[in-house]
Amino acid sequence: MKAYSEMSKEELKAELDGLEKEYEKYLAMNLHLDMSRGKPCKEQLDISMGMMDVLNSKVDLRCEDGTDCRNYGCLDGIPEAKQLMGDMMENHPDNIIIYGNSSLNVMYDTVARAMTHGIMGNTPWCRLDKVKFLCPVPGYDRHFAITEYFGIEMIPVPMSPEGPDMDMVEKLVAEDDAIKGIWCVPKYSNPQGYSYSDATVRRFARLKPKATDFRIFWDNAYGIHHLYDDDQDYLVEILAECKRAGNPDIVYKFASTSKITFPGSGIAALATSLNNLEDIKKQLKNQTIGHDKVNQLRHVRFFKDIHGMTEHMKKHADIIRPKFEMVEQMLEEGLSGLGIGEWTKPKGGYFISFDSLEGCAKEIVGKAKKAGVVMTGAGATWPYGKDPKDSNIRIAPTLPPVNELKTATELFVLCVKLVSAQKLLEG
Repeated sequence: MKAYSEMSKEELKAELDGLEKEYEKYLAMNLHLDMSRGKPCKEQLDISMGMMDVLNSKVDLRCEDGTDCRNYGCLDGIPEAKQLMGDMMENHPDNIIIYGNSSLNVMYDTVARAMTHGIMGNTPWCRLDKVKFLCPVPGYDRHFAITEYFGIEMIPVPMSPEGPDMDMVEKLVAEDDAIKGIWCVPKYSNPQGYSYSDATVRRFARLKPKATDFRIFWDNAYGIHHLYDDDQDYLVEILAECKRAGNPDIVYKFASTSKITFPGSGIAALATSLNNLEDIKKQLKNQTIGHDKVNQLRHVRFFKDIHGMTEHMKKHADIIRPKFEMVEQMLEEGLSGLGIGEWTKPKGGYFISFDSLEGCAKEIVGKAKKAGVVMTGAGATWPYGKDPKDSNIRIAPTLPPVNELKTATELFVLCVKLVSAQKLLEG
């Protein structure tokens, strides 16, 4: 079929009539399908069930250093967990704090601490007239929700397959001391699945911000979440690069096992410089005596080491790779050549990013919802939920069973065609 933009009004009207009849069939199906968030499916959760058996009332719950995990202590995590997460994050255990189940919680705390007490002796952000954050777009809605909650002004920065527009980032941070941070999902980014190039990471490490308390919030959520054994993205390690650049304190690096074991009961970690760690622990010691050490021990006993973790991730990939490939194939078969949409083909992570014709995303997501398929709200991938082009849609293939995902994708393709044809006819 030729591109919609090349069709005559009569051809486009005939196409639209057929699409509307097809859409009516879906309305009559009374579907209830969810493709809204990047959640692991049941089969993915099942592969971690063995973790429930590694500890019981008869096993020794002491760490290698003799610490009893049932008791108080270990503010920054048990040594074995720091070693395991350090290997996963490519950082030395001495540079790591182990937290509870959620890295998002750690990011929220990090912003909150900067707001109320400042960073390493600098003025608390709440006492400043203006605080700003850079936000690569499209990006992660929950990052944007944190900064919006604290009243921090968000400045969109365009993304490319190489990462954020570093010319823009370098210029803005060098000129404005109100810019205190930037959100980053550097590997298999949310939602596009892009991984920052070596040059981009090195430019981050060599930033010269005007604000001495500027920090890169490096959320490496998908560091080992590859879809393929033989075709994986590689990321330059940011802490080491910052140290080499003489900029050791500029980055906070976050990660968790949320999409490795159980999202509700994983372990999160922060890696950063020793100076930053000292600053963070001043607050942390007033907040807690230590996080869940039994859960930390459970993870270590289950995986044993990083090799066990990487083998475990291959099982995840085997479950979700066919889902990604099916969605990509259906988008290709249904939309290729029509000129009404573009999409990414990530090698890892949890999302596919789709760009519709300008001004169509909200209507596409709305029509899908009306027919029974819930997707992430259009605009969610931008600060304040406002996509200026109303074109970006995040597709999350992991949660639905294959048969439901197939139906949901068929309907999505239909909605893209339907809304695009209407838009072009109105134009």
